[in-house]
Amino acid sequence: MIDISIIIVNYNVKEFVKNLLHSLHKALENYSSEIIVVDNASSDGSVENIKEKFPYVKVIPNKKNVGFGKANNQGLDIAKGQYIILLNPDTIVREDTFSKLIKFIKTKPEAGMVTCKVLNPDGTLQLACRRSFPGPWTSFTKIVGLSKLFPKSKLFSKYNLTYLDENIVNEVDAISGSFMLFTREVYNKVGGFDPQFFMYGEDLDLCYRVQQAGYKVFYVPDTEIIHYKGESTKRSSIDETKVFYNAMHLFVKKHFSSSFIVEIILRFAIVARQFVAFVSSYKLSILSGIIDFTLFSIAFMLAEKMYRPGNWAGFPEEVKPWIFFIPALLQLIVSTFGGSYKRNTISVLRAVLLLIVGFVLASALTFFFKQYAFSRAVLLITYSIVGVAYIFWRFVAKVIFKVGIEDSIENRKTLIVGSEKYCNELTKKLDKSVTEIYTVVGFISETADRIGNTIGNYSVLGSLENIVKVIREEKINKVIFASHEISFEKMFGIVSQSDSINVEFLVAGTELDYLVGKSSVTMLDNIPLLKIHYNISEPIHKTIKSILDVSFSLVLILVYPFTWLFSKRHKGKGDFESFILSAPSVLIRKKSFVGPKNSDVNSELYLGKEGITGLWFLEKNNSMNENDLNKLDVYYAKNQNIWLDLEIIGKSFSKMLFDNEK
Repeated sequence: MIDISIIIVNYNVKEFVKNLLHSLHKALENYSSEIIVVDNASSDGSVENIKEKFPYVKVIPNKKNVGFGKANNQGLDIAKGQYIILLNPDTIVREDTFSKLIKFIKTKPEAGMVTCKVLNPDGTLQLACRRSFPGPWTSFTKIVGLSKLFPKSKLFSKYNLTYLDENIVNEVDAISGSFMLFTREVYNKVGGFDPQFFMYGEDLDLCYRVQQAGYKVFYVPDTEIIHYKGESTKRSSIDETKVFYNAMHLFVKKHFSSSFIVEIILRFAIVARQFVAFVSSYKLSILSGIIDFTLFSIAFMLAEKMYRPGNWAGFPEEVKPWIFFIPALLQLIVSTFGGSYKRNTISVLRAVLLLIVGFVLASALTFFFKQYAFSRAVLLITYSIVGVAYIFWRFVAKVIFKVGIEDSIENRKTLIVGSEKYCNELTKKLDKSVTEIYTVVGFISETADRIGNTIGNYSVLGSLENIVKVIREEKINKVIFASHEISFEKMFGIVSQSDSINVEFLVAGTELDYLVGKSSVTMLDNIPLLKIHYNISEPIHKTIKSILDVSFSLVLILVYPFTWLFSKRHKGKGDFESFILSAPSVLIRKKSFVGPKNSDVNSELYLGKEGITGLWFLEKNNSMNENDLNKLDVYYAKNQNIWLDLEIIGKSFSKMLFDNEK
C-alpha cells in the first residue's frame, strides 16, 4: 500500500491544475504517492495537456460532467493510499501541508477527517473551510445576518464559527470539499460521496456520516493552502446558486426529515437564503426598477396637477391612489421584459427606447377605457418628465458615483517576485500582452543583498523579508510569483501577512506562459488581433460617440475665437486651449475628443480615430513607457462607451486645469 492518494476533479481549469501539480511535487517528496485526476469532460484540452506534461498522473476522462461527488468516487474506487486526500483543482499546497496533517491524524486516533487553513488569494481565511451543520438556529442567524453583525459571538456566529480563533486547532462539524484528508480505515467504513449530490452539499453529508460512524472532524491551522474558489463553475453553464440550494434541501431531507418541525424551519431558512442571494445578485436591477417606478408615479401625480383643461378637476376620487401607480407598473413591466434592468450595468439608451414603447402602449390602452381617454394628455406630460428624470438619475449614477460601470482607469501597479532571469523574462512577456495592463514597478528578490540592483529598466525594491512594507509604500495592486523560483512555504507566508492589504497575488506558470489569479487566467502568449472585436467597432457605440463628438464640438466652437485670441496673445497654448482649438478637426470627423494617441498603433486592429485626449493623456506624465501607453489605447478600444468617454473628458479637464497650476 502506498502512503498517499490524491484525487482531483477537473473541469476546464487546465492552468490551475498545472500549478497545483507543481506544488504537489514538492509536498509529496517524502512519501510514496499517486495522483488521480478525474476530468469531467473538459473542453480546454486538459486531458491531453496533463498526460503530456505530467505522465505520472493517472487521468480518468469522463465523456460528460457527472458532478463533483460522482467524479471523486471514481478516483476513490481505484485509490490505493493509506491516506486519501480530496483536493480541488484551483488550489495550491505548501511543502509541509501533508506532513503536518498526517502527523496530527496519527496522534489523534479519534480523528476521522482533517483539513488545514484554507486561504483566499488575498490571504484572508475562507470561512467555508470550517463550519457547523445547518441546524434551525444556525441557519436562522445566518439568514437574518446576525452572524455578520456579531462575528465573535458563539450564540450568533455558529454557522462559520467566526468566534473561534482561526489559528487554533478545533473540532468542527464540517469542512470544505476543497481539501479533505482521511484514512483508508475511515473510507472503508463510511464510503465516498453520496452521488445524489451533483455539486455542493456532498462535503457536509460526508462529514455528517463520518461523525455518525464514531469519528471526529478537525480543523488544523498549522499549515495552509490557497483556494481560488469557483473557477470550474465560472467555466460552466450550471446555475451554481440553484444547484447549491437544491443540495441544501437534499441534505435537510436526508438527515433531518425525522423531525417535521426541524425540516420546515430549515427549508424556510434555505428558501430565505436563496431569496437573499437573489436580491444580492440583482440588487442593481432591483434598485433601478424601484427608482424608475417611484419617479414615474411622482411624475404622473405632477402631470395630473399641471393638466387642467376646461372644468376637469383631476382623476375621480374612487380611482385614487391606484390610478397613479398602474401606469408606472405598466412601464416597469415593459422595461423589465425589454431588458432595461441588467445585473451589473445601468442602461440609458434602452431605457429611453422602452419609454417610447411604454408611451405607445399606454396611449393605446386608453382607447379601451373611454372614461379615462382624457388621460392621454396627462400621459404625454408624464412621459416628458420621466424621460428627463430617467436620463438624469442614470447620468448622475454613472458619471458621478460610478455605479454600473467598471472603474476602468485603474493603475495596475505590479511587483514581480523571483530571480533576475525570470523577473526580466516575465516582464518582457507582460509588456507584449495586449489584453491586460500591468504597470511593473520593480522586482523583489529572495535575499536582501540584491536590493538596489537594476535589471533591465527596473530596480530590485526589496526582498521577501520586507515585501509587505514595499507593497504598502508603493501602493501595489498585484504581486506575481514565479512559482518555480520561490518556495510555496515562503509564498504562503507572504500571502498570510498581507490579508489586511487590498492586493491580488498571482502565480506564473512554470513556462511563464500564463498567470493564475483570483479572477481569471491570463494567457501571456500573443493572440491574433484580427480575431478580436472591440466596442469601438460596434455600430451602436460608433453612432453614440459621433453624436457626442459633434454636439460637444459645436458647443466649443462658440468659445473657439476667444481661445484662439488668448493663445495668440500669450504666444502659446496649454493643454486646455489645445483641447478647445481642436474642436474643428473633431467636427469634420478627422479626430475624436477621446481616442488613441495614434490611430495607427496597430495597423491590424482598429482602435478608433486619434483622440484629443484619452487614457494615454491621463497617464502620460507617469512612469508608463510607450508600450504601456499603446496598451492603454487597446484597453480603451475594448471597453469604449459613452460613460467611459465622459469620465475621461472630466478627468482630462481636471488634469489640464489643476495639474498645470502645481
